[in-house]
Amino acid sequence: MTLDDFLNGSWTVRDLRAGPFRDCIDLYTARLRKDGYSTVTARYSVRIVNCFIQWLFKHRFDRGDISDQLVDRFFRDEDRGCGLRGGDPASIDRFVEVLREAGIVASAVPRPPSPADQILERFRAYLDHRHGLSARSCAAYIKFTRPFLRDMSIAGPDDFAGLTTADVLGYVERRARDASAATAVAMCSRLRSFLRYLQVEGLIADDLAACVPPVKKWRFTALPTYLSAAQLEQVLQHCDRSTASGRRDYAVLLLLSRLGLRAHEVATLKIDDIDWRAGQFRIRGKGRQQAIMPLPPDVGAAIAAYLERGRPVSDRRQVFLKAYPPHSGFPPATGIRDIAARALRRAGISDIAHRGSHIFRHSLATELLRSGAALTQISQVLRHKDADTTRIYAKVDLASLRTLSLPWPGGLQ
Repeated sequence: MTLDDFLNGSWTVRDLRAGPFRDCIDLYTARLRKDGYSTVTARYSVRIVNCFIQWLFKHRFDRGDISDQLVDRFFRDEDRGCGLRGGDPASIDRFVEVLREAGIVASAVPRPPSPADQILERFRAYLDHRHGLSARSCAAYIKFTRPFLRDMSIAGPDDFAGLTTADVLGYVERRARDASAATAVAMCSRLRSFLRYLQVEGLIADDLAACVPPVKKWRFTALPTYLSAAQLEQVLQHCDRSTASGRRDYAVLLLLSRLGLRAHEVATLKIDDIDWRAGQFRIRGKGRQQAIMPLPPDVGAAIAAYLERGRPVSDRRQVFLKAYPPHSGFPPATGIRDIAARALRRAGISDIAHRGSHIFRHSLATELLRSGAALTQISQVLRHKDADTTRIYAKVDLASLRTLSLPWPGGLQ
């Protein structure tokens, strides 16, 4: 049974269309069609929406009374008249969202921001306008700043006047004790930025950022994790390109492995960024920097195969979409990494330290180095701003490193 067959033949849908919610249910079924939900999902969604509407009738609520609070009351009511499944709250949320978009239900009243939220929002705007940080980077700064406000019992801007060096040092000592070296370094860096912001805004008089101690973390102590050419081919071969998700994953993995793109660069790639005639495309890199990259024939063919015979019908402009409704784009921080991790598991590759998308970037750099490319050339391919970031790959060139080693005084053992 197709989705249209169900929606047109369901007695529940017919009864709803005959009642006072008839325009609402038409909007809801149109959303189910647009987002590409399966017949099974639509059946459950209509069932729980009907239960919600019957509950409204029972308690003499009108559709204009629908709100988030009323939805919460419905789910708390043990006498609601129907059982619940795991996805039922999402079905009701989708129904209320449709009604709000149509103006049938009033928009949700946002929770008034607390004084701490207002402080963090001004700090986010400062990072955005003064330093040009991306939304993702700003969120990382806020993530480390919020616990500081909570531990210091900062309830408003006036509370910063009593902040002392001892307070800052005590906070760093407590937090760094239970964190890894990398987390402690990030925490101290974000805290210094926040304290400098407070001084710029005149909320503190002293330079408290200077008292944040450095955290010792040796750079480049570990070897970069990479895949051999055989392992990389094994990963690509395990993509089932007879399926839509397999064609998508194959194109994503080629972008990661052939061009060394970062996860968020793949996630934010848009259809309009690809110039098929010129054989190139635009990416959005770190620090809001954009770059034009060549589009190799095999990569272009994989993307075209996904667009023609795999990508769901959608008005979204991201190239790669989730395979399951509502077919949204991938979150830049996790979606592409999950595709890479699943691909490594399918290929049975487990003897590696890192199993995310960045391993493909390391693998490209390692292969370029072993093919005779200079570090400066690798830096250009990977678009590194800091030359030290590229120098870590010199460690994997064991053949060249052996020529620099001194002979063992005792001779061969």
